[in-house]
Amino acid sequence: MRAFEVLRPGALTTVQDGGRPGYAHLGVPRSGALDSAAHTLANRLLGNPPRAAVLETTLDGVGLRALAGPLLVAVTGAPCAVRVCGRAAPWGAPVLLRAGAELSVGRAESGVRSYVAVRGGFAVDPVLGSRSTDLLSGLGPPVLAAGALLPVGPPGPDPVAGVDALAVPGPPQELVLPLRLGPRADWFDARSLTDGLLRAPYRVSPASNRIGLRTEAGPPLLRARSGELPSEGMVLGAVQVPPDGYPVVFLADHPVTGGYPVVGVVPPGRALDAAAQAGPGLAVRFVRS
Repeated sequence: MRAFEVLRPGALTTVQDGGRPGYAHLGVPRSGALDSAAHTLANRLLGNPPRAAVLETTLDGVGLRALAGPLLVAVTGAPCAVRVCGRAAPWGAPVLLRAGAELSVGRAESGVRSYVAVRGGFAVDPVLGSRSTDLLSGLGPPVLAAGALLPVGPPGPDPVAGVDALAVPGPPQELVLPLRLGPRADWFDARSLTDGLLRAPYRVSPASNRIGLRTEAGPPLLRARSGELPSEGMVLGAVQVPPDGYPVVFLADHPVTGGYPVVGVVPPGRALDAAAQAGPGLAVRFVRS
């Protein structure tokens, strides 16, 4: 059986693929890998389809044992130490595992999330067409636990690629988020937007997670209106402002509706990938797009 046994699950390791977009009308978030570029690169290194399921680790990696072999793996995302049976192995390149070999993915040296791919993809049962773990709704496979078995799919026909993983941008030293104002920017004081949100720095809050990147330590946005909105649809990258005035950037497991006003939207792409690697205390700036 082509599979892995989980030896050390890490702080938070989940199975993620390209997500399950298109079900917001059913109340289902999109989920999927937070750093889409790192997810795609890991699969490309191994000749997998771009949306194939990988493991997404958080801060302190994961430990696995190959129950059959050979298996080809690759680690991308946050740079970290990679070891096979205690010996150093390359990060950002294909690594061959024999049956019984132990793979150790270490603590992130910078950034937050590393991605572990295997040729053939992790073949856990799909839910609504996706193998992603959704922390908000509870859909998909459970968060990894010690002793869990992770089946591996058959390898596809595409060859293993020679890709320079170091050419992909690393975790940011400062998170700069392009912001398209609206649809509820008029709910906030104009000076609070121009002299606050679009000028002053914030910091990433330790309360951030796969649902949203929370900010702190900058100037809180001041309301120009009283009252609250009826609940309305939310999209990936929406910047919602709760009553404390500190912006929250919605990530892959975000709720599909919300009642706090959305001051703007960060477009999907490199900026949201960088947000996936932004650790607590990192400086955050919003720039008008």
